[in-house]
Amino acid sequence: MGQIAFGGDYNPEQWPREVWAEDMRLMRGASVSMVSVGIFSWALVEPRDGEYDFGWFDEVMDNLSRNGIAASLATMTASPPPWLTRKYPEILPVLADGTRMWPGGRQAYCPSSPAFRAHATRLVRLIAERYRDHPALALWHIGNEYGCDTPACYCDLSAEAFRTWLRARYTTVDALNEAWSTKFWSQRYDDFAEVLPPRTVPAFNNPSQQLDFARFSSDEILGCLLAEKAVIRELTPNVPITTNFAGYSHALDLRRWAEELDVVSFDSYPEPFDPRAHVEAGLTYDVYRGARGGQPWLLMEQAPSAVNWRERNAAKEPGQMRLWSWQAVAQGADAIMYFQWRQSRGGAEKFHSAMVPHAGPDTDQHRDIVALGAELASVPEIVGSRPDNDVAVVLDWASWRALELDAHPSSDVQQLDALLAHYAPLFTANIACDVVSPADDLSSYRLVVVPNLYLVSATDAERLTDYVRGGGHLLMSFFSGIVDESDRVHLGGYPAPFRDVLGLRVDEFRPLDAGQVLPVELVGQTGGATLWSERITLEGAEVQGRFTDGSPALTRSEFGDGVAWYLATRPDPELLQTLSEHVAARAGVEPVLTGLPKGVQAARRGDFLFLLNHNPRPSTVDLDRPMTDLLSPGSAPAEHVELVARGVAVLR
Repeated sequence: MGQIAFGGDYNPEQWPREVWAEDMRLMRGASVSMVSVGIFSWALVEPRDGEYDFGWFDEVMDNLSRNGIAASLATMTASPPPWLTRKYPEILPVLADGTRMWPGGRQAYCPSSPAFRAHATRLVRLIAERYRDHPALALWHIGNEYGCDTPACYCDLSAEAFRTWLRARYTTVDALNEAWSTKFWSQRYDDFAEVLPPRTVPAFNNPSQQLDFARFSSDEILGCLLAEKAVIRELTPNVPITTNFAGYSHALDLRRWAEELDVVSFDSYPEPFDPRAHVEAGLTYDVYRGARGGQPWLLMEQAPSAVNWRERNAAKEPGQMRLWSWQAVAQGADAIMYFQWRQSRGGAEKFHSAMVPHAGPDTDQHRDIVALGAELASVPEIVGSRPDNDVAVVLDWASWRALELDAHPSSDVQQLDALLAHYAPLFTANIACDVVSPADDLSSYRLVVVPNLYLVSATDAERLTDYVRGGGHLLMSFFSGIVDESDRVHLGGYPAPFRDVLGLRVDEFRPLDAGQVLPVELVGQTGGATLWSERITLEGAEVQGRFTDGSPALTRSEFGDGVAWYLATRPDPELLQTLSEHVAARAGVEPVLTGLPKGVQAARRGDFLFLLNHNPRPSTVDLDRPMTDLLSPGSAPAEHVELVARGVAVLR
């Protein structure tokens, strides 16, 4: 589009036509350049099976084009209309315990339902045929927040689809039995027809079955997107395609989904009550930027202020909406959009803030929107630029799923907790990083951090080993390299695939009790450790930190031309900060900018340096050379930047 897209979900069907003209006037005044339309319009454009009313939507699209506003056009299939589930009740999804979900909310469909897919693709074909040449059409928005409310279905239709998926994966039932270790607990299958989804059972479900069902569920939901994508590609081959992800979880394999999109979109809702929410948001932005190898992404939804779905819904502090929007841009976003344009009068999200609140445009909330829109429109040259980072943090979806299955040494070991624990020290030190897959090319990074890689294939383990052998620096944390792709333990002593590169063997896991803290010393600093400890036998590694009983807590191993560190516990944040900076410095990694006040984030994106003051007080930043703030037109180059509370500067 040649600029940072700015706008939000536009739902004019919720309002009488006399409001639509005001919408266009206000959008022009707010520098709105793109809106998402039609997301939940299925029941209105097809009020009865096979009967269509696109007249009102034609008017919406025409209004947008006349006012120079691009449409991120939804396929309208995010929630089936009530008539569809009444006519085909088998569409309704089923939980693991057999409970059937009902209409009245959203996403009430089984992704394996032939009836749902047939009616969805029929609708998409009509929409694509009708609007493929419309001047407002800029982007296809398939579905909406897939898997957010229905991440899996356990009905009989899903069971049969699961069997089909398993036949394609394993070919023979003997191969499935081997992968699933079905000799345990007399679970051997004689025919694929005997296999079910991991429904509610008297004891633990088979972990390999659970892992494969998670893979299947992600693929099956993706199949819904692919069915619609095929129609869109046929009719509009040159219009890019996206879908917006709701946060991120192990339900949908983001890396696999991103392969099928032209651009990744994400809905971001940090918690205003959390003083460190921007750190977790930063991690999320890096995850989504990494999904397509560093390509810019679209912030498709955020809240101007409060949301409606938490137990306590905090309003954003003055300046916080602008600050968090610019943080997204600094970390790769080429669009800043909201849910939604005009705040709903009724429905479940009526208390979710909007670009035009219930009180109307004469409000601070709307004035802040107008100011941000103008600001973003003033710097189109940022679009398309990318960071160039020296550090990668590894995240693998299959490992994430397997790590959080039951019957493990400690249920406290969780993937996002581990990821954030190792990401936060880098963020705090203003060391920018990419979030990558273990299957990615790692050779360009000075440091690779592996917070946890419980499940790893032999190929990926060798790739990480080769990275160190070739001169890379690796920091790996505990309970990694434990099982293969089928959740079967790698034999030969933990962590078998990494024993050589780490120079050690883990003899016993010793998880800690809730609240238990072990004194620990790492790289000359003392502190506390929680969550986990291990008994380690050295096989060439050097001890760099110990528990108070003298056993190793941190090791360093020289391997080939590189170095591998291994951390056998979870240090407290201050100690992990010290360790992370110590390892990064020895890998030759430098922060984006040195000498920054605490709470000020620096991020580079191409030729642009972003300074973001996450403090509720002013901060002064010293630069290494004079620079000009693009957000302060007419200002002279300076060696110092004065940031107001929650202030932002964009420097060339």
